[in-house]
Amino acid sequence: METQMNSSEITELAEAMIQVQQMLSPALRDAENTFTNSRYATLHSVMNACRDALLEHGIWLTQYPVSVEANQLGLVTKLVHAETGQWQASLLTMPLPKSDPQGYGSAMTYARRYGMAALVGIVTESDDDGELASFQGEPHNPGFSPRNYGRNSNASQPQLTPKSGDTGMTNLPRLDGVQYRKGAANDGKQCVLATGDTHSKKELLRKAGFRWDGIRKVWWRYTDAA
Repeated sequence: METQMNSSEITELAEAMIQVQQMLSPALRDAENTFTNSRYATLHSVMNACRDALLEHGIWLTQYPVSVEANQLGLVTKLVHAETGQWQASLLTMPLPKSDPQGYGSAMTYARRYGMAALVGIVTESDDDGELASFQGEPHNPGFSPRNYGRNSNASQPQLTPKSGDTGMTNLPRLDGVQYRKGAANDGKQCVLATGDTHSKKELLRKAGFRWDGIRKVWWRYTDAA
């Protein structure tokens, strides 16, 4: 994977980007790589980390593919200062895993999040330290066993398969970017997990009765929570 940089005069753009970077938060590692047993930040998470700050300071972000060598993907990530037209762009080239639409789409998603993070200055970080520090004083309910969720899970752990039409999945807050899953905890009680863009919605989830678990890195509550 290689990158090339190009730009116009960027004095005003650089000043705006300083303001943007002062507002940035780390992109949360919101997805699981089952092959490496590690978490990573999705394109959605990386975009959420910078979208509002860029828009507030008049920065247009665009990404588009360009023609490069055979069996390679070329992706340009470009920042444009709306007021002055000043711009900075980065060309990322990477080999395609497969020469078919699926391989191209996979490479495109991968390149978009890495190109965006590199040009804007976004770091990816798990949310365990910040969230766990914020909620260390909260009581832990031993009926919910959070260990190994999404990592080395086994049959002795709660089965977190989605179920539809169940009671307990109603009266959940409708939050953009947040999805809910229902499963059975080890004590036999039903629980609901909140996944997706939960970092920016943590106060709303907390008000809805969800608790942060620093081991599984997940928000959860029993289905009978008020």
